[in-house]
Amino acid sequence: MMLVFNSLQAQEVHTVSLQEAMKLAKENNKKVLKSQLEITLAEQNIKERKELRLPDVQLNGMYSRITNITEFKGSGFLKDKEVTPAIPEIYEVNSTFKMPIYVGNKINNAIKIANQENEIAKIKSEKTENDIELQVVANYLAIYKMMELQKIFEENIKEEKNRLKEVQSLQKHGTVTKNEVIRAELQLSDRELNALTNSKNIQIALHDLKTLIQIPENEEIAIDTTASLDEMNGVDPYDFYLSKAMQNEEMRMASQELDISKTELKLVKGNYLPSVNFFGNYGFYYPNYKFFPPNPYLYTLGQVGIEARFDLSALYKNKTKVAKANTKIDMQKMQNEIIKDEIQDQLYKDHTQYQEILEKFVVVDKALDLAEENYRIVKLKYLNQLVLITEMVDADNALLQAKYNKIATHLDAVLKHYEMMHTAGIMPNAGS
Repeated sequence: MMLVFNSLQAQEVHTVSLQEAMKLAKENNKKVLKSQLEITLAEQNIKERKELRLPDVQLNGMYSRITNITEFKGSGFLKDKEVTPAIPEIYEVNSTFKMPIYVGNKINNAIKIANQENEIAKIKSEKTENDIELQVVANYLAIYKMMELQKIFEENIKEEKNRLKEVQSLQKHGTVTKNEVIRAELQLSDRELNALTNSKNIQIALHDLKTLIQIPENEEIAIDTTASLDEMNGVDPYDFYLSKAMQNEEMRMASQELDISKTELKLVKGNYLPSVNFFGNYGFYYPNYKFFPPNPYLYTLGQVGIEARFDLSALYKNKTKVAKANTKIDMQKMQNEIIKDEIQDQLYKDHTQYQEILEKFVVVDKALDLAEENYRIVKLKYLNQLVLITEMVDADNALLQAKYNKIATHLDAVLKHYEMMHTAGIMPNAGS
């Protein structure tokens, strides 16, 4: 069976299976694409940090005009003065460079942090893909469930219409009251209303799926429910999933965050160490003001050497920064334990609920058999005027619920299986 989402400007029909929908979401979903851009940004950040090792080179130029030089010689305030004519124009062109030799290992640690942040970006992208895939599964199975319910409603509406005709015929013969006819009409109206609401919910869910897998608005989407959804190959022991979950995306990100905190501590401790730089400069100058009076000659001057700096204030100012870095490490360790506990709790819940759903299969199958038999008996009695229509309606509702429970339980098991794999960090590859 296929259900098509119609559009006034429909041009192309996309029929997707569950695996195809997951694959399309992984390739086209905007959140996934954004996470990939974050990886690119993190890689560019690594390159930027590595460029800190390169020398800083500057080219400077200056032009200015100056006044004559006035010297005040003598005890009289501003009275005895001697004016020396100055060369009125000054030109300077020079270049400087500075290259770090040792800065307390800060550059290496900055690059290391950038690499660790890049790993987090990759893991986040992986998690985003898995989150979107699980969202697609949940949305797809919800549509599947509503489609199956719609089939049940449509079959039931046909039967309710036939029953209404029977009741109306019996009323003409005076064997049932008007109240029974009204009750049959109300039951039919209720089913039609439920079917209408359900069909609109299907359209909404289909539109959400189109957004997830990025199908254009002016195209149609068809959900293929003929493909098998049986992803259940039995349930492995809880410890198997737990061992996998301890290496899932959240745990790996938490581990990287802890590593970053430790590297940041090394970065802060680098403030205690001296910095050594290689430097040089070379320039053209006019006039020569290194002599007095200045000489009207263009001259050049260059310098090259090594400078060392040691910030004495870091000996007392850096203690709080180091303490904060250590506290951040302790906080991240505690956060790792919190995440670990949350994953264990969620996995235990998923595993237990999955087992529960599998155990329900026998129950819902038996319940459907009983509901069908009860409906058959009550219907036979009703046709022989041995029971009221209220009992017939109750039997009808019980059968409808039993049919839906069987379908819903199967789909719930498929969804819970995916949820358990998602928690364990072993989501299957789309299209595999």
